[in-house]
Amino acid sequence: MKVFGLVGWSGSGKTTLLVRLIPELTSRGLAVSTMKHTHHNFDIDQKGKDSYEHRAAGATEVMLTSGRRWVLQREFRDDMEPDMDDLIARMAPVDLILIEGFKRHLHAKMEVFRAAVGKGLLAAADDTIVAVASVDPVEGVACPVLDLNDVPAVADFIVDYCGLAVPANAEQTGKMSHGAA
Repeated sequence: MKVFGLVGWSGSGKTTLLVRLIPELTSRGLAVSTMKHTHHNFDIDQKGKDSYEHRAAGATEVMLTSGRRWVLQREFRDDMEPDMDDLIARMAPVDLILIEGFKRHLHAKMEVFRAAVGKGLLAAADDTIVAVASVDPVEGVACPVLDLNDVPAVADFIVDYCGLAVPANAEQTGKMSHGAA
């Protein structure tokens, strides 16, 4: 599986870009999964629900399942947060895993940059950032700078950088966006 990340300061537009990239890439016939890292404590469960009560009672893992999806929650309790690579190993195989966050991990990343956020470029000091996507002019980086609003071009870059092959049936059915890959 290929792994490619989106990083940037809070408010830069990482999530917005990611949710626009997913349909662009899947329309090209690629299977895409995502992983998001957060520094905040979060809970996808609700107090009073059975699955919450299972976890609160001490279950290490709780799987919640329906006819349309399943989710597996693992409680770390006193264990350390797993490494990104350990988490990826638990995911089903796909063509591409897009990572939002995990800035310090050594995988290839694209920085989403907006000058209005008021913080400097991460790419200036991080050689794992292989491109910058921005609505603003960007100077002082050795990597390509892409238009944040040109989602097909951003997708083209990721597909090319990761060496992904677009399935032949995607090309034949006209699912390709503007002749990419």
